[in-house]
Amino acid sequence: MSESPQVAPEANQDENSIIAERRAKLDAIRAAGVAFPNDFRPTHKAAGLQTQYADKTREELETLNVEVSIGGRMMLKREAGKKAAFATLQDASGAKADGRIQLYVTSDKTGEAEMEAFRHYDLGDILGVVGVLFKTKTDELTIKVTQLRLLTKSLRPLPDKFHGLSNQETKYRQRYVDLIMSEDTRRTFKARTAAMTSIRNFMVSNDFMEVETPMLHVIPGGAAAKPFITHHNALDMQMFLRIAPELYLKRLVVGGFERVFEVNRNFRNEGVSPRHNPEFTMMEFYAAYVDYQWLMNFTEEVIRKAAVDAHGTAVLTYQGRELDLAKPFQRLTIVGAINKYAPHYTVDQLNDADFIKAELKKFGVKPFANAGLGALQLALFEETAEAQLWEPTYIIDYPAEVSPLARASDTVPGITERFELFMTGREIANGFSELNDAEDQAARFRAQVAAKDAGDEEAMYYDADYIRALEYGMPPTGGCGIGIDRLMMLITDSPNIRDVILFPHLRREE
Repeated sequence: MSESPQVAPEANQDENSIIAERRAKLDAIRAAGVAFPNDFRPTHKAAGLQTQYADKTREELETLNVEVSIGGRMMLKREAGKKAAFATLQDASGAKADGRIQLYVTSDKTGEAEMEAFRHYDLGDILGVVGVLFKTKTDELTIKVTQLRLLTKSLRPLPDKFHGLSNQETKYRQRYVDLIMSEDTRRTFKARTAAMTSIRNFMVSNDFMEVETPMLHVIPGGAAAKPFITHHNALDMQMFLRIAPELYLKRLVVGGFERVFEVNRNFRNEGVSPRHNPEFTMMEFYAAYVDYQWLMNFTEEVIRKAAVDAHGTAVLTYQGRELDLAKPFQRLTIVGAINKYAPHYTVDQLNDADFIKAELKKFGVKPFANAGLGALQLALFEETAEAQLWEPTYIIDYPAEVSPLARASDTVPGITERFELFMTGREIANGFSELNDAEDQAARFRAQVAAKDAGDEEAMYYDADYIRALEYGMPPTGGCGIGIDRLMMLITDSPNIRDVILFPHLRREE
């Protein structure tokens, strides 16, 4: 028996005529009163059958007489004479094992009527199958079909099976087709789910409580970002889509929940790029009685465990280059990173605001008029060193002027206990010892308002209720946000953030 694939009779037809032909078939099925049944209950999955029985001999399978019931989408079909045909069924059980299994349909087992109906089924149709396992002469595990039902009629043709969706934008726009056709895509999102399950389990095992906070904010806060603006009709008030859950999560710490986390959707009205999507996922967590040193150690554990659980190892390959999450992450200050990756700058130059402004001008960067030395050093770091941080690296001790929610250092003026984690030249996480001094926080907010008035659209608003919460007293606390989408890019070796978001943002379809 040969298992060569079907050459679809639809191949030379245009899509409109194919759809019209399939609709006519559906009309006939409706007229017979059997369209879209919902009483078939499969008891097996293709991957499970492959795992359990693929290594059995033909003789062993004949002796076992394994009866199966399976549902799935027909991906291949080939006639084998007048009274027999082969087909391939695909279900959702793939990724770690083969989610496909071959069918052998014969009129002597199904009856002439079912066999004739099957001849008119199309690729993409969803079938319910009952039969017995056997192996063909080429040792392919196959179901000898005894009962066959059309559960869902597919009205649109699938893409060419060898190329799938070749247009990348179409893959993003029609993710449902991409998932049907691409095992790699299915594997990516199953790995994402495994990583998210790992993160949640790890947080709970360390006594964190998962919570939910508002996505509609009266005042956007918790990050330096430009928000999306909306309007609440009933209350007749302007509102903002969440840019970060931070201030609400810290209100919960004030209220006595000492360890909280949230897997949250955030919205930032900014550009779209291979690393940016206007709607994205983060995991933020806050713990009382810890500082940013503890946070760095803990964040390292979270990420390493997620990689192992989703990928099988903490040593990844990203775009052909090794990324080792197993070893301790290095830690550098902003100036230390510049010294390491752009060593031609002298100490005096890195402490000269006018010099740095002149250097930034060469990169096409124009800092805000009131930017201090720390902000200028950060901007120079972003232009000279950030892209070179391939191995996991914490950049620590950020200037206070760009860290309005972080606790100030007790030993170095103008510096906060803050870090950002970089891998493969991109930011993955941001955390700090939290500022719990209500008066200091109020002053920082006022400085942010002044920066916004000076033209910084990403500067924060003054949040009076958050100040009021701090005035009740928040224990010493550390908090961190991990960019889930960027982390998943690394774990799944995906070059574009859209590859790890099921339905990424795209321009309106023409």
